[in-house]
Amino acid sequence: MTEHLPPRLRPPRHKADPLARRWWTAQALLTVTAPATLTGLALFVPALLFFPGALVWLGPPLALLVAPALAYALVMPSWRYKVHGWELGTLAVYAASGWFWQKRRIVPLSRVQTVDTVRGPLQRSYGLATVTVTTASTHGDVKIAGLSDADAEHLARRIGEAAQLVPGDAT
Repeated sequence: MTEHLPPRLRPPRHKADPLARRWWTAQALLTVTAPATLTGLALFVPALLFFPGALVWLGPPLALLVAPALAYALVMPSWRYKVHGWELGTLAVYAASGWFWQKRRIVPLSRVQTVDTVRGPLQRSYGLATVTVTTASTHGDVKIAGLSDADAEHLARRIGEAAQLVPGDAT
């Protein structure tokens, strides 16, 4: 008896902009690594100044606090860059995202309700943007992050135009 395996979904054709790695690194440093390091320093310095004997038992927990945060900032951006991608076909938008928890979504253009381009302050400093495709789905929006400003504008316009050309469902 032949076992039928489900078809494998190939990676999307287009990748995030190479500057996205720097943006994700800066994001990680600001939101994870810096707070963990500052917390570690806030515990380490007073212990060093006033309770030097406490460093024997305080050192390992501080290392367990700071080391994963540093590893996250070093590993996540490259890993995420390998996963993130997008593609616009004649009938659907295909997006891959995540790094540890990876997600791939295909959205029929007939279900597209709105297309937004978002640029946060940190993204703007790298010349990047995120395109958000909203549908009526309960699974939420499809976000294509790490695009150059020009690519984001072009993609948003193309999705909007393509969605208008595809007939909607009669349901």
